Amino acid sequence: MTARSPRAMRRVRTVGALRRAIAAFRARGESVAFVPTMGAIHAGHLSLVRRARATSDRVVASIFVNPLQFGPREDFARYPRPVRRDRAQFAAAGVDLLWEPRVADVYPAGDRTRVRVAGLTDVLEGAVRPGHFEGVTTVVMRLLNAVRPDDLWLGQKDAQQAIVIERMCADLLVAVRVRRGATVREPDGLALSSRNAYLAPAERAQAVALSQGLASARTRLAAGERSARRLVGVIRRELAGYPLVHEDYVAVADAATLEPVRSVRGRVLVAVAARVGPARLIDNFEWRPR
Repeated sequence: MTARSPRAMRRVRTVGALRRAIAAFRARGESVAFVPTMGAIHAGHLSLVRRARATSDRVVASIFVNPLQFGPREDFARYPRPVRRDRAQFAAAGVDLLWEPRVADVYPAGDRTRVRVAGLTDVLEGAVRPGHFEGVTTVVMRLLNAVRPDDLWLGQKDAQQAIVIERMCADLLVAVRVRRGATVREPDGLALSSRNAYLAPAERAQAVALSQGLASARTRLAAGERSARRLVGVIRRELAGYPLVHEDYVAVADAATLEPVRSVRGRVLVAVAARVGPARLIDNFEWRPR
């Protein structure tokens, strides 16, 4: 990396302004990392910014609540948008360039093109949110084409999303390194999520069921359990103790293909999704037998 020159965070809206700003970085020989977000910034997002700062000369972040990845009965209209707070957090974290596109900047008039990754998007989140991943891959491909970063930073909490985007970039020969940052958690284990803001106090207290169920499964794996059916049962028993938590799925899947496994023989993703009050929460961990 070259020496980072001090500068205030710059904000841009249009693709043209974004590209001109990044061209100036490139003209100085600087590497670029990209952290795409939908806003409602929390410590998990900021951990990705810190990782990006440590590995690249310049950090570009985006805030775009992508309408294409929300279903007709999902929370697009009420998704939290604390814009001023988000900008302040990104500036304090050391983001060099913040892109805040309008819908028309990402989906121009006459837009018809969509990106779909077959197979990986039909299971887990894809099975309960039809069309969701087509919205994710389409928007990420467009953001990448606009920014053209060296590194793309994603969070492990959205593990299936990261796997899908890694596959998309490999298949479409996108010249970017897709990197993952670890899930950031509250002291009681709850994975940080912008949707945690929807939780009432009683719901927030019970939302820890997801991380506690996963922790119980991890303990059983460490003790030698290899049956996926029994691991799923361990998590479900934990969830059953929390009446405000309603399971969408519990799964043990191959960490590369997302196909369900019967026995843990290689690297797996142990994942859970549940509805808690108005919020739909997900959590997971990866495990590789030693």
